[in-house]
Amino acid sequence: MAEEIVISVSPHETRVAVVEQGLLQEIFIERFHTRGTVGNIYKAKVVRVLPGLQSAFVDIGQSRAAFMHITDLIDTHESVMRDLGEKTEYPPINKVLYEGKEFLVQVSKEPISTKGARATANISLASRFLVYMPETSHIGISQRIEDEQERERLKVILDKIYDAQLGDGFIVRTASDRAEEAEILNDAELLRSRWAKVELDSLSAKATCLVFEDLPLHLRVMRDIINKDTVRITVDSKSIYSVLENFLLSFIPEKLDCLSLSTLEEPLFDVHNLEDQIEAALNQRVQLKSGGYLIIDQTEAMTTVDINSGAFVGRKDLEETVYRTNLEAAAAIPRQLRLRNMGGIVIIDFIDMMDEEHKRQVLRTLEKGQQTDRVKWNITEISELGLVEMTRKRTHESLLKMMCEPCGTCSGKGFIKSAETICLEIFREIRRRAIFSSDKACLIMASQSVIDRLLDEDATCLSQIAKSLEFEIRLQVESSYTQEQFDVVQSFQPPAALPV
Repeated sequence: MAEEIVISVSPHETRVAVVEQGLLQEIFIERFHTRGTVGNIYKAKVVRVLPGLQSAFVDIGQSRAAFMHITDLIDTHESVMRDLGEKTEYPPINKVLYEGKEFLVQVSKEPISTKGARATANISLASRFLVYMPETSHIGISQRIEDEQERERLKVILDKIYDAQLGDGFIVRTASDRAEEAEILNDAELLRSRWAKVELDSLSAKATCLVFEDLPLHLRVMRDIINKDTVRITVDSKSIYSVLENFLLSFIPEKLDCLSLSTLEEPLFDVHNLEDQIEAALNQRVQLKSGGYLIIDQTEAMTTVDINSGAFVGRKDLEETVYRTNLEAAAAIPRQLRLRNMGGIVIIDFIDMMDEEHKRQVLRTLEKGQQTDRVKWNITEISELGLVEMTRKRTHESLLKMMCEPCGTCSGKGFIKSAETICLEIFREIRRRAIFSSDKACLIMASQSVIDRLLDEDATCLSQIAKSLEFEIRLQVESSYTQEQFDVVQSFQPPAALPV
């Protein structure tokens, strides 16, 4: 399907949108005061070793130390073998690392929430066609290249690249499909020379210093996202346009004609109707065309997706209605996960289906939609409860976490106590004061909604409390208070407040 890349640059941030037929598929944001660190290489210093967790914390010059597990220190090929089910015995981490040790690490995951970055000693450098792994001899070809003849051709090229004396490794990326042999060989030499410079720079670098910085967002997009379906690349900055033009001319000349500079005065994202789509991606509810809808909840531990039939009543029977709703949801969910950049564990609660074939079709639709995801993922079968568990590799903050912060009123819970609940808490507080204080007057300070309820629905109850405790109770609206805030003040000079 034809794909368009829209790049909007401002003094404060760069935003890149991937659009298909006017529909936003992915959004990448890089703000200049919080530049991304994934792919950067640092000379790290071990600050703490945790043998009980087979982990360590290393200082890379950021506000929080980076985390490393023993699996981040072993050979990449061993990790692959372990994924295939073969046993790998890991040495105790305190035999590998000690406090004060300095060595090169690469950031594999951005700091997320309260956690620091994730770092690895299994360093890799990416180009358009290859991923270079200088510390391992593992070689491989992207699983997305399915044509057997093409895979055989790439294996021959890999044999030419591989040097037993150097003992380094390469993975052929998806972009290598049908690429010229000379281009792939050139990439290999480029990556080897880049690594040689990293090693040379690391010798003179001090601990916790940046040794190698990955490309900025607009160039990473050119390297990693452009594919055969990319038909247009639009940018609104002259300086960035020149940088992209030189990059494409040097590395992807066949896509140079796709690049264009926007000369419109109207903001580029407004022209493509992307601002509204980004805003919608922050909403909890996603409307489906049939009338059904998704409810997407993102928590610290996982993301849950609940499917509801909503206004869709179907035409035949209940099972058919449920099947159609689940099928539409299964097609919509992969895009939502990519668009919102949701990672970690994802639990999808489909509406219960009885027909086993319907279950298979829904799961097949979900898996088909995930095939276009650039991020590593895994999906399980539908459970007896109608749940599908899946994982999606998380390397960056989600769109919600990047653009939003917890609500100051509800502290991120999503709910606040009702005015009725606050009134009942006020009544209990008045009774406590009556027990422990000899004062027979108090002032209730609360928000407008709470005071309104005390004067209306709960006026009789408040009057009864005042009478039974022989209290003089006055009310005062505090406009700066949230609905959950209130104060019961005794020993006050009666202001121009509302008497009970």
